[in-house]
Amino acid sequence: MGFPTTTWSIVLRARDQDLTGFRQALEKLCTMYWYPVYAYVRRHGYSVEDAQDLTQEFFARIIEKNALRAVNAGRGRFRWFLLTALKRFLVNQWSREQAKKRGGDFGFLSLEFLGAEGRYSMEPVHDITPEKLFQRGWGLTILDRALSRLREEHTVAGERRDFDRLKVYLTEEAPRGSYGRLAAEIGISEGAVRVAVHRLRRRFGDLLRAEIRETLVDEQEIDDELRFLFEAVRS
Repeated sequence: MGFPTTTWSIVLRARDQDLTGFRQALEKLCTMYWYPVYAYVRRHGYSVEDAQDLTQEFFARIIEKNALRAVNAGRGRFRWFLLTALKRFLVNQWSREQAKKRGGDFGFLSLEFLGAEGRYSMEPVHDITPEKLFQRGWGLTILDRALSRLREEHTVAGERRDFDRLKVYLTEEAPRGSYGRLAAEIGISEGAVRVAVHRLRRRFGDLLRAEIRETLVDEQEIDDELRFLFEAVRS
């Protein structure tokens, strides 16, 4: 059975152990969502070590219990399912000894906590709720994944240097005169810089939509989810 190309594809693949690519899809979901889960746990007052254990155990339990089979495509956004499951997990958390199991038979799962606390220390210091921090972490992760894919495309095309110069214009308006200065640095016309920025923004938008599409049932919800994403990261 081939990999589904429709919406919700990665979730459908990750919840069915009999499908080819199950492990890759499941690992991708864990990679996408581990930091929002970690930040949520930390904001509930757990130490760094406990938050790492609980994050690892949360995903291990989902895998071992095949909890993704409970995901109902008719309920829409996967992040809602995951946040509900996380709240339930913390209410009924396992003991520290159980948390040390770290993944059971699914040894492929490896969550990179090395930079987690540094990233968490940069979160807003005001009284943001764990739920809002979870949503913010999800939004930043989606943005980072799309940006990484865009960088990789330009690297493969041999345009990494131009990308590094242009990426500042993805989410910011250009300061007065900056297009002209950049054009002189690159050795092209100012008009060509404007065209390049326009194309970069358009491709970035396409990649954002592609990342979001994989965890939605209804493609018509993508625009709403994009608006929610930008609201979440500004919180």
